[in-house]
Amino acid sequence: MKTSDIVIVGAGPAGIRAAQTLVAYGLQPCLIDEGLRGGGQIYRRQPANFKRPAKALYGFEAAKAQAVHSTLDRLQTDIDYRPQTLVWNAEERTLDTLTFNDGPNGVSAQVPYKQLIVATGATDRILPVPGWTLPGVYSLGAAQIALKFQGCAIGERVVFAGSGPLLYLVAYQYAKAGAKVVAVLDSSPLSAQAHAFPALLGQPLTLAKGIYYRTWLTTRGIPVHQGVQLHSIEGEQRVTGVNWQRGADIVELDCDAVGFAHALRSETQLADLLGCEFVWSGLNRAWLPQRDASGRSSVEGVYLAGDGAGIMGADAAEMAGELAALTLLADSGHQIDQARSAGLQRKLGAIERFRHGLETAFPFPEDWATKAPDELTVCRCEEVSAGDIRHTVEQGHWEINRVKAMCRVGMGRCQGRMCGLAATEIVAQASGRDIASVGRLRGQAPIKPLPFGVEVEQ
Repeated sequence: MKTSDIVIVGAGPAGIRAAQTLVAYGLQPCLIDEGLRGGGQIYRRQPANFKRPAKALYGFEAAKAQAVHSTLDRLQTDIDYRPQTLVWNAEERTLDTLTFNDGPNGVSAQVPYKQLIVATGATDRILPVPGWTLPGVYSLGAAQIALKFQGCAIGERVVFAGSGPLLYLVAYQYAKAGAKVVAVLDSSPLSAQAHAFPALLGQPLTLAKGIYYRTWLTTRGIPVHQGVQLHSIEGEQRVTGVNWQRGADIVELDCDAVGFAHALRSETQLADLLGCEFVWSGLNRAWLPQRDASGRSSVEGVYLAGDGAGIMGADAAEMAGELAALTLLADSGHQIDQARSAGLQRKLGAIERFRHGLETAFPFPEDWATKAPDELTVCRCEEVSAGDIRHTVEQGHWEINRVKAMCRVGMGRCQGRMCGLAATEIVAQASGRDIASVGRLRGQAPIKPLPFGVEVEQ
């Protein structure tokens, strides 16, 4: 396999634009991605033998998706592109990878680098509710993957719940594709979105799309309930319905599938293994790897781009990928377009202000931990309940890694990627501490599960 001095992890909008920028300056980076075909979650490509038109898959974003895809297609002769490859560890300027296109168990390899751009993207922020482990319950992102990549719906009668722009986008995509959307349950009150309206005007086209999705759903007779909470998911062998709550009233609703999430969370495990310093982000309600305005991390030669370092959206990810590549080039002694770099920073600043408006429009449900019953499963891998976590706090443990050591929350297959933030919320609530002071789960290798029988590349 070819080696490169420059490696990019993640072939979403940020990683692809970073690779394009480096190639334009005569370099040949190595681009590593877990996906079968590049594009990331937002622009996930369907299998080559699927023929749904881009407009049906991506809606208003079809042109952007096609531009990203065609860019990667053109780049493949100029870069060392490694799809279906998981980066599961990093140490001593070397990435440990596992590639799945050569066998069922994967082929292990080590990829050295001198400079690294981390563009690992984001995944759903899950706040568990009773019944969330039933078959038929998906995160919003997983529901979107089923529709985009597999061409199918997660059920015949689907309820979408949670908060954030993705909630309305996925509901719209399902209804547009012909699926039966029973209801949309948004925990954010309409008053919050009205209050955020002036800030959201900073990105009028993005705002207009959000308004369109919401209006399209209601004009098609799909109930949209705002300021409500998903109380529980009902069923035995699989989902048969949900209960949702407004004030003291609980409403029953029949369905056979649920998609839910409360906005997104950054995938930061690789940055953690690389030794990057982390800082608390009140905007993202999470600890994020520190980066300067140009994309540099605290580790020399490591650059951060896209949602993996803070949720900003696909447009910002493309800009951040290009900016990180330009910064890397400048640090390596190349003469870059300084005006272009400065312009990208200004545009990213404007999008960050818009993000503040989104957080106002879709506020985090800070009372979730208080309402979570003791019997609620928080960590499904290790079957750790909210009561188990509270009991651990009662014993005097409140730092999240210490709580993990005592009750095993976050020790399972997902390494806390799904349960870690929810567990932290419960620890903060039970200990009476600010969420930031509880700390963060430290990244551990392997970042994601590895199969037995892995072949080692010679």
